[in-house]
Order: sequence, then C-alpha cells, then structure tokens
Amino acid sequence: MSITPAELTAGTWTIDPVHSQVGFTVRHLMVSKVRGVFGAFTGAIEIGEDGTPSVKAEIDVTSISTGNDQRDQHIRSADFFDAENFPNATFVSTSVESDGDDYLVHGDFTLHGVTKPVTLKMEFNGVNPGMGQGPVAGFDAKTVINRKDFGIDIEMPLETGGSVVGDKITITLEIEAGKAEA
Repeated sequence: MSITPAELTAGTWTIDPVHSQVGFTVRHLMVSKVRGVFGAFTGAIEIGEDGTPSVKAEIDVTSISTGNDQRDQHIRSADFFDAENFPNATFVSTSVESDGDDYLVHGDFTLHGVTKPVTLKMEFNGVNPGMGQGPVAGFDAKTVINRKDFGIDIEMPLETGGSVVGDKITITLEIEAGKAEA
C-alpha cells in the first residue's frame, strides 16, 4: 500500500527554487536566533508507479544569506562550512512513513563532508493544477541537526558561560515542486 497521497501521481516532481525556500535558525549569544536562507538548491521527488516516494536534493552552501555579509563570509570559511572544500550539502531519502496526517522522510544528509541519518517531519500541502505548466505540489518540512555531528565544531565561548553559536540548527523547507506534463 502506498503512503503517498493520491494527488501525488507517479513521475518526477522537480523542486521550483523560485517558489521554494531552504532556511535555518541557530541560537546566537544564548538568547536570540540568527536566521538564514540558501539561495541556490535543486532537487526532485520521484514517485514510483507503486506510489513509493524518494527524494534527492542538493544545497549550494556558498549561497548562504543571513542578511550580514561579514557573518556569511565567516560561515563559508573553514571555521564552519569550509565551502571551498565542501561547496554542497545533499539529502537522499532512504524511506518515507506516515505520521498521522504528516510524514517522516528518513534519509542521509551530507554536510561538511560528513554523512549522517536525519528525519524530516513533512507536511503535504496538496496539489494544484498549476498555471499551464503542469501540476504543482507543496510541502513543508523541518528537522534539527547538531552541527558538531557534521564536524562543525568551532567553539566560541562566552565569558558568562555558553557560546556565541548554538549547537542545534533547525532546518526548514518550504517546497513547491512541479510535474511536467507528458
């Protein structure tokens, strides 16, 4: 039995970067959060004839934007992403399961040259006939990773305890994917 909603028909649904966003939040100075987005990413959702879904995505980490050029340059540096050596992060699903009205998308996430299993909690927002280019589907997903698990272990301690940058990173995805008409 398929765990894919009936509206999500077999074939390739390509992520539309113009109508999608890959973002993150991380604790800053222990009291607030820094938010950012990645401007360049690609991906696709494959739905098999039996309804089995799979997902592949790639994020260009050099496209990070937090609204502060100096901070963005530091995040691209060897202290954090080491974008010169590891310019992309990738996600490849390994399985999908229903979770009430939502879904859990399990997969392998590679960041900073380290691959770890992660689970995205995903909400399916439905399918729309589109605007003459074929149907579009919408998804929201979220996961929390620990940056140290991916070898991003810079320590920037505060005099009063804690650190400048938190360990937990919340990754949020707002995805619109289109299916080309046959």
